[in-house]
Amino acid sequence: MEYKITAPVNDEEIKKLRAGDSILLSGTVYTARDAAHKRICEAMDRGETLPFDLAGSAVYYVGPTPEHDGCCIGSAGPTTSGRMDAYSPHLLDKGLKIMIGKGDRSEDVINAMVRNGAVYLAAIGGAGALMAASIESAELVCWEDLGCEAVRRLTVRDMPLTVAIDSEGNDLYKLGRAEYLREVKDNGLC
Repeated sequence: MEYKITAPVNDEEIKKLRAGDSILLSGTVYTARDAAHKRICEAMDRGETLPFDLAGSAVYYVGPTPEHDGCCIGSAGPTTSGRMDAYSPHLLDKGLKIMIGKGDRSEDVINAMVRNGAVYLAAIGGAGALMAASIESAELVCWEDLGCEAVRRLTVRDMPLTVAIDSEGNDLYKLGRAEYLREVKDNGLC
């Protein structure tokens, strides 16, 4: 299936998504990589108010390059998501609903997704210019000292993504591998 969704999202929007679905995401998306995730978790542990509301939010694991030629942002390709696995369950427990990146996730993250009704969306690795074309505006939110890893608020329109792991824990990375091996065996290719 193909869906158009707008972030921030509600539980009903998330529940209908299945691993393998195509998504065109619009709305507000925050950027954050491992250094920002660490600061977010430290702030939560200290009981501080976060610089943005996690409830229903979408976070894109990206460290965009500087804007150029009148564009609001440079290349904006996804970062390997496993780098955020130590922090993600904490953010999911506080209301994060969409994580965007590339690569598979740990069982702890998948369990937290199921517990909190969240999804993991895969962005196209190596296609930072394509991803940036969906970004209409970018605004610094906090931690400018982190450079490209600072948290930014992006306004996106029709960002092309794929549901890699749905809110029931169905994992496209595992399902895809199993289907491939089944086809290889069924066709006598091994």
